Amino acid sequence: MAPHLQNFFAYVDSHQEGFIDRLRKAVEIPSVSGDAAYRNEVFRMGEFMATELKKLGASVQKRDVGTQVLNGQTIQLPPIILSTYGTDPTKKTVLVYGHYDVQPALKEDGWNTEPFELVEDAQHRLNGRGSTDDKGPILGWLNVIEAHQYLGVDLPVNLKMCFEGMEESGSEGLDELIIAEAKGYFADVDAVCISDNYWLGTKKPCLTYGLRGINYFLLEVKGPSRDLHSGVFGGTVHEPMTDLTLLLSKLVTPNGEILIPGISDDVAVVTASESSTYNTLDFEIGELEEAVGSKTLIHNTAKEALMHRWRYPSLSLHGIEGAFYAPGEKTVVPAKVIGKFSIRSVPDMDPERITELVTHYVKAEFAKLGSKNTISIRCTHGAKPWVATPNHWNYVAAAKAVKHVFNVDPDYTREGGSIPVTLTFQDALGKNVLLLPMGRGDDVSLGWTSRDWFPRSGKMLTDRIVRASPGAHSINEKLDRSNYIEGIKLLGAYLYEIAAVQT
Repeated sequence: MAPHLQNFFAYVDSHQEGFIDRLRKAVEIPSVSGDAAYRNEVFRMGEFMATELKKLGASVQKRDVGTQVLNGQTIQLPPIILSTYGTDPTKKTVLVYGHYDVQPALKEDGWNTEPFELVEDAQHRLNGRGSTDDKGPILGWLNVIEAHQYLGVDLPVNLKMCFEGMEESGSEGLDELIIAEAKGYFADVDAVCISDNYWLGTKKPCLTYGLRGINYFLLEVKGPSRDLHSGVFGGTVHEPMTDLTLLLSKLVTPNGEILIPGISDDVAVVTASESSTYNTLDFEIGELEEAVGSKTLIHNTAKEALMHRWRYPSLSLHGIEGAFYAPGEKTVVPAKVIGKFSIRSVPDMDPERITELVTHYVKAEFAKLGSKNTISIRCTHGAKPWVATPNHWNYVAAAKAVKHVFNVDPDYTREGGSIPVTLTFQDALGKNVLLLPMGRGDDVSLGWTSRDWFPRSGKMLTDRIVRASPGAHSINEKLDRSNYIEGIKLLGAYLYEIAAVQT
């Protein structure tokens, strides 16, 4: 190990409290991007980041990306912060991305502590909203810079940072900025690193090289001009709920088989090399059962379950809008119902082709019913899957860094959700993108993910896979002290390995 790296590790160990104090100050700012009432706090968090970066001598640009309508108000979007540390043309340039906004949190939701106070518990978990998603990871980069300054050592690479304040609410304005600056601010970037995901489990670090995409559909069935009473009209009209439930039943089987013809034709073939990577993952089927809270898994082995979670498409039914679902009896025949479902896509599936196949199939199945109702189906959001090359020098460097810090080789994982900015960076810049997580698998929650259907805007937003409780988007979000401190070391070691790796 290089002497500079040894000294860096020692500095991080001896300055833990200062790094935790920086995270504490960040967590105390309730930068909730999805509620207009908190927009000033998001701006305050952006200013906190800009101030901390300037203190470290980094150049800072706060990019205005316009306005949005939220809670019936037209309000300013928080700035995207572009920051540069180091401009040596003889060094590689690494772009790191993260976000400084968070999900909502209230003590009465069931938090054990005040959500916007960083509290360390007896298990040395740093509890607080944003601790792991994503304030801990983005502050990790600042801590790396600080340590090198105090040691009087230059960073081994140039660092460019892109921090946004709208990731939890759709990353509005981000794609446009990345594309516009691909040949500008981002032109000299050699590799991209994102620390906004998690280990597969709780014991072993991983490198993530793939994410599924998503197509989200609304299937509307309309019949009578108004809701009817079943005692008066039951048996006399084509009921929209009957049509809808029949159509939904024809989309997927209880064993997860998608029934839409042609939907899996473009799925990339599993190679022997890819298949073998699942054999060494540090993950047991019981961990997934524990996360689910029952023994209702379709598959019997961890390998099968993870492959169907990461690299095969899936179709999920999410709900019916317009149906009566409250407790008690009600004999209403709904005049209009909307079924909601999504397809998680994988390489080499295309969102437009998926929409075409789904639309044709649903309309054909509806025609078979002989119903006089009318239907419409639309895809409200389509995001492509992302996959990187895990043997790229960017990943080689990260794997060596993991070995330095944790003394193990990392697992190579994909995830079942989507983080569209990965694909935007990859396509716009033409550079390899690495997901290098800091937090553990149990930092994040199971089930309803970070961003599903956002009711205020009616817009489908991005989401990522989540695993086990307590959670990043539910109560008691946490980041283990050891993951924060060792994660800072990991980020620094990664930069050293980037500088050393042969390209």
